Amino acid sequence: MTETVAAMVAAHRAGAMSPVRTVARSFQRIRDHNDPAVFISLRDEADALAEAEALSKKDATQLPLYGVPVAVKDNIDVLGLPTTAACPAFAYSPAFDATSVAKLRAAGAIVIGKTNLDQFATGLVGVRSPYGVPNNPMRGDLIPGGSSSGSAVAVSTGLVPLALGTDTAGSGRVPAMLNNIVGLKPSLGLVSTAGVVPACRTLDCVSIFALTVDDAMTALAAMAGPDGADPFSRDRPLGSMNALPGQLRLGVPRRGQLIFFGDKAAEKAYGDAVARWTALGATLVECDLEPFYETARLLYEGPWVAERYLVIRNLLASSPDAIHPVTREITAAGSRPTAADTFAALYRLQALHRIAGRAFAPIDALVLPTAPTAYSTAQVLANPIELNSRLGTYTNFVNLLDLCGLALPASIRSDDIPFGITLLAPAGHDAQLASLGRVFHADTGLAMGGRNLPQPPLAPLPTGLSGDEIAIAVVGAHLSGMALNGELKALGGRLLQAIATAPDYKLYALKGTTPPKPGMLRVKAGSGSSIQLEVWALSAPAFGKFVAAIPPPLSIGTIRLADGNGVKGFLVEPAAIDGARDISEFGGWRAFMAEAAVPAK
Repeated sequence: MTETVAAMVAAHRAGAMSPVRTVARSFQRIRDHNDPAVFISLRDEADALAEAEALSKKDATQLPLYGVPVAVKDNIDVLGLPTTAACPAFAYSPAFDATSVAKLRAAGAIVIGKTNLDQFATGLVGVRSPYGVPNNPMRGDLIPGGSSSGSAVAVSTGLVPLALGTDTAGSGRVPAMLNNIVGLKPSLGLVSTAGVVPACRTLDCVSIFALTVDDAMTALAAMAGPDGADPFSRDRPLGSMNALPGQLRLGVPRRGQLIFFGDKAAEKAYGDAVARWTALGATLVECDLEPFYETARLLYEGPWVAERYLVIRNLLASSPDAIHPVTREITAAGSRPTAADTFAALYRLQALHRIAGRAFAPIDALVLPTAPTAYSTAQVLANPIELNSRLGTYTNFVNLLDLCGLALPASIRSDDIPFGITLLAPAGHDAQLASLGRVFHADTGLAMGGRNLPQPPLAPLPTGLSGDEIAIAVVGAHLSGMALNGELKALGGRLLQAIATAPDYKLYALKGTTPPKPGMLRVKAGSGSSIQLEVWALSAPAFGKFVAAIPPPLSIGTIRLADGNGVKGFLVEPAAIDGARDISEFGGWRAFMAEAAVPAK
C-alpha cells in the first residue's frame, strides 16, 4: 500500500513506483472524485509531471518527501497559481512560493493545487466560501470543518497524502477530526508564515494534514526552521520522537468542566479515549480548564479580531459585497476595539499564560476533545455564528497561550460521525506530542481517512544516536516525569534508554536544592552501588545549552554503565556530599522520591 507518505517515499526510492506515476494518479483521482469544491485551482498536470520527472536527477536519499503530491490551502502562496483566500476580488499572483511551500519542494514534494477554505480563514465550518462546500467523505451531510476544509478533505479522500492548512483558532484541528485524519498544529514560529495571507498575524501558523503522525512529522521536519522573511519565526530545535515515557502523566479537565452541548455520543467517545490512555499506562491528572476557557473568550470577544479587520479593511470599504456575509459581519467588528481595550486584554492574557504554564508543570500533555460535537451543513447554515463558536470550545485558546497541538482520530461513533482528541503542550514540545500521539493512534486500530485504509504497522523509532546528537545520562530531577524533565524536552531531547550504572557509584540527597536533587559520586570500582538512570540524546547545540546551565555542585563527567559503555552524565563535586544523606540503598532517585512521598504513619 503506497497511500502514506512513508510508504510512497519508500516505493519511489526502491523503484517500485515512480514519482511521475504517483503524481498522475493524484490528478486522476481528483477527476474521478469529481468534487469541484475541494480545489480552488490546480496546477497544469504536464508541468507537475515534468517536475516529478526532474526528481530522477536528484539523490532520493536526501529528499524526505521524494515525489509526494501535496495540496496547499489557498491562503498560502504557490508560485504560478493565484492566491485567493476564497475571495475572487482579493486574488493576486504571488512572485514567490511561501517559505513553507519552498521547503516542501526542496524536500521533493510536488504541489498539485490550491484548496478551498472558509473565506480569509475565518471559520471552523468549511461552508463560508464562494467556491462551494467540499463533501465530507465520512458522512455526506456533515460539514467538512474549516477553515482548512479542502486540505482536510483532499487527504481524507486520498487525493493527496499530505496537505498544508493554517491554524489560528482551530482551523488545522477541527477539520482533521471531522475527516478522520491527523492534524498537526506546530508551535508558533516553528514554521515560517512568510507568504501566508494573515488571519491574526500574531497567532497564525501553517498546519499539516496527514494520514499518520509519522507522515505529519516528516513534513514538519522539512519545513521547520527560522526565516529572515518572517519576524515571528523562532529558532528552536524540533527534536525527535521517543518511546512512551515510563511515567506518562496526562491532564484531563476537572469533573463537570467538559462541555459537549448535549452530545452524549461525543461525551462517551471522550471517556473511551481517556480509558484507552489509562490502558496504555498513563496516569491521569485533573486540571482546571477555566483559565483556558477564559482565554478562548478573549479571542473573539477581545481585540484580536482587529487583526482580521486589518487584512481586508480596504476591501470592506471598497467592495463589501465581495466578502461572504458571515465573514463580513465577524470582521467588521474589528474596527471597534480601542488601544485601551487591546492593552487590557494583553495584560489579562499574560496572567492567563502564567496560570496555564503552572497547569502543564506536572503533566506531559493535556488531553481534550478536538471539538465537543459535530454539525450538519444545514444546521450551520441556519445558525452560522453560534455553532461555529461551539466547535472552537477546545481550540480557540491554544495559540493565544502559545501551545502546540496534535489532533488525532479516536473513534467512529455509532452514527458514523468521527470523534477525535487533541494533545496540547507548551510551545517547543511538538516532538513529544507526536511521540504520544503515534502510539495512541496506532492503538485505536482505526482505518485512515474516509477510504477505510488500514493503518500501517507503527514504524520503529531510532534507538541510537543520529546526526550530531550527543548522549547524556541523567540521574535525578531530569528523569522522565520528574520536576526538571521539561528542560530536556524543550531542547528536543530524545529518550534512548533506561539503564543502571556499573556498581561504582554512591547517590546522595543534596541539601538546600530546589527542586530537590541528588548527587552521584564515583567511588572505587565495585565498592559502590548500581544507580538507575536514563540516557537521553540531544543535538550538539542543545547539549551545549543544557550543560552550560548546570548549577554547582553538579558537573558533567563520564559515567560507566552496567553494559560497560561510557556516557557523559551528571556527577557531583566531592565537597558537596559533606552532611548529605547517602541514599544509594534505594538504587535510584525515583525510588527514593517515591519513598519520601509516603506519609508517615
